[in-house]
Order: sequence, then C-alpha cells, then structure tokens
Amino acid sequence: MSDSDPVPGGRPGEVERAAALSGELSGQGVHGVVLAYVDTAGIGRVKTVPTAKLAAAAAWGVGMSPVFDTFLANDSIVATDVLGSPDGDLRLYPDLDRLAVLAAQPGWAWAPVDRITQEGEPHPACGRTVLRRTVARAAERYGIVFKAAIEIEWAVGRGDAAGDDFVPAVSGPAYGAIRQVELSDCAADLLAALAAQGVDVDQLHPEYAAGQFEISVGALDPVAAADRSVLVRQTIRAVAGRHGLRVSFAPAVLGQGVGNGGHIHLSAWRDGRNLHAGGTARYGMTTEAESFVAGVLDHLPALTAMTAPSPASRLRLRPSQWAGIFTAWGRETREAALRVVTGTAGERGRAANLEVKPVDLAANPYLALASVIAAGLDGLASSAPLPEEITGDPARFGADEAAARGVRRLPGSLAESAEAFRADDVLRTALGPVLADAVTAVRRGEVEAVDGLDDDRVAAAYRWKY
Repeated sequence: MSDSDPVPGGRPGEVERAAALSGELSGQGVHGVVLAYVDTAGIGRVKTVPTAKLAAAAAWGVGMSPVFDTFLANDSIVATDVLGSPDGDLRLYPDLDRLAVLAAQPGWAWAPVDRITQEGEPHPACGRTVLRRTVARAAERYGIVFKAAIEIEWAVGRGDAAGDDFVPAVSGPAYGAIRQVELSDCAADLLAALAAQGVDVDQLHPEYAAGQFEISVGALDPVAAADRSVLVRQTIRAVAGRHGLRVSFAPAVLGQGVGNGGHIHLSAWRDGRNLHAGGTARYGMTTEAESFVAGVLDHLPALTAMTAPSPASRLRLRPSQWAGIFTAWGRETREAALRVVTGTAGERGRAANLEVKPVDLAANPYLALASVIAAGLDGLASSAPLPEEITGDPARFGADEAAARGVRRLPGSLAESAEAFRADDVLRTALGPVLADAVTAVRRGEVEAVDGLDDDRVAAAYRWKY
C-alpha cells in the first residue's frame, strides 16, 4: 500500500480480491486470519478476523489502539507527547500479497498489516511503512534496490519444565548430529510447513548454545524479508508447540553463555547487478558498496538501539562470542560487527552481501532494516571512505591500537544505545519524529523496568517475551 492509496476503501480491486480469497480460504478449511505487526519493543502483536470478514478488513481495516507503540515487553506503557494515551484508534489493513495459509496452525491464515489512521493516512509509527519509504527513497535517489534476509536463532526448551524455567529439549554438542536426531521429527515438520507456506529455506542446523538451532531463508526485498522473519517465527513456535516443546527467540535465554542472534544480510543492486561484487574496490565491492558499508559502520552505536533493543541484548553482546561488538569490518570475520560476505568463486555476483551481526530477534525487523539501510544511504550520499579491515578478534587490541584503527566497543548498555540514537539525526529523520520519540521512550522504559536486576533475572524477565 503506497502513501497515495485510497484508504478507507482499500486499493482498487483489493476488496473484490479479498472476497475471492475469503471463498478460497474457506474452501481450504481456513476459519480465521491472523493480522500481524511488530511493536516498538519488538513484540509481535496480532488481531484475528473470521475468514468471512477478510473483505471487510481489506476495505475498512480492523481497529487497534496506537498505545501499543509505547508498550514495553512486559506490557507496561510509557508515553511521549504524542503516543501512550488511551485516546485514538488505528486501522490494520492486511497485505493480501503476503497472506499465507499456516501449515502448522490448521484453520488459520496469516497476513502482515499496514497501520493507517482513521483519516486514511499512514500511521507515523508504522514500522512497515517506514521501511517501505526508506526502500523507495533508495530507488528514487540512487536507482538502488535491496535484497535482504534475517537469520533466525532460537532455543528449544522442554514444554514440561517447571514454571518459566528453561530446560534444553535436546542434548549434544554445537552443530552436533545428536541434536539433529533428537529434534528430527519436529525439524522435518518445520521444513514441510515452511515449504507449504512458500518459504525457501537455505539451511537448518543445531547452533552453539544449549538447545539452540538456526534457520537461514532466501532473500527478498526488505519489506517482504521482514514479513518473512515474522512468519517464520510464528511457524517455528507453532510446530514446536505441536511437539510439546517451547521456543525462545530472546537475545539471552540464560544470564551467561551465547545468546540468540538475528543477523541481517543485505545487498544493494542496480539494474540487476549486485554492487557488492564485480567492482574495483576491496573484495570485489564497488566504491558505492564500500561507502554504503562505511555508512552502516559509522552509525553502528546508534543502530544498536534498533538492532539490539532489549536489556537482554546486552547479555549477548559480549566479546569473543561472535556477536560483533566492535565498530569494525572484515571479510568473513565473524567477530567484526560487519562481515563482508563475498561468496564462493563462481557465484559471487549472486551471493555477495553485507552481514550486520549486532542484531537479535528482540528487534522490530522493519525498524532494524529501515535503520540499517538509512545508515548505508548516508554513507553513499557522502561517498564515505571505508577504513581498513580487521582480522581476528578485535578484543585483542590494546587501547592505543584500537584507537588508531578506529575500533570502538559498541554501547555497553541499552541506556547508552538510546542516547546514541537520540543524538543521531540521520536515523531519527529516517524514522520520523513520532516514531523516533517512541523508540527513545520505550528503550528508556525497558532500562527502568530491569533496574537493579542481575544478569540471570534480566534473562528470566525476557526469556519468553520474544
């Protein structure tokens, strides 16, 4: 839905299309449609409508209070000068192009939504709209489009664990065959469900932490990639539940150890050519790609307010754990915050991309992608130079060497990230004043919510929120 689309009343033909879809879905035994979005705190929020009401939802939307833009993860409410009161209403408009029948939730379909005011204008705090506008700006000013994918890591816990404790549902070492065997039936059902929903999976494997798995999916345009991230998590949770398991996408399930990441992979394209390959700059990048990477690198401290937005995120962002906590880049260097992925010789034109590592799944994927792209475009606009790469672990550098290389540790607390974001005019402008103020208020609210808690209690507070 573009800014000029006539709302209410839907796009031309949208209501008729929704009515036809409603009949098709009913014929497939689908009784309801989940209307999904992600709030400022990174929590997935939903409303549902009976399948017979899909056409009405496409025409007039479904009501939802704007107060959710200032909800915290624990459902407390903070406020800005615009948001946080009990007043007002928004309309949720389903994107029928992204509607999927949920293979692991028989009787249900799913669709992401755009949030529109009752006057028919895009809601200024709608992250999906902000991402769409950011992508459109790149196309209009630079002739650039993007391909993006978000990695998903999660911890699988036993569903019969006491209270809200986490007990790993599988044993065995990282990347171990034991885990794959123990979760074999559930993993096979997950792959089948995602295939049925049209999600192409690149790989699925056991990861490093206890009970941890990771899935990588195919790249799409950024809005569709963010939609896909939300849909895949919905599917993982539903499949696991059918097997008596419980999953957590929280940045840190426990107070110590490796957490769950949500790394962003992003590549810029013009006229069908990948700007991260076939160029004359380092590792085949074009000079534009280098400046894009430099822009992301320059804004990384402020970006963490969007990409690692939970107090639990800081439990994951620790040195020497491949979390990327230093302002540094390198080719295939997994300790650098920005990893330049060149791909294998022979497929680099397709596969080369930038991986942003200090990202977890507490992030609103729309806001995270919009912010990363805005940062990169800022570097592109100024032809920003990309500094020298690093190899190995940046944690080994002494203070003088780190300063000489421009390597700084990313903010050590969410409060520091929020202040860096508040001072970053580029990112605040990309989000707009209403949403930028909501981000600051929510981050500060999360900081206050865990004041005085130790690491174990912070992990427990967010363990089952994402």
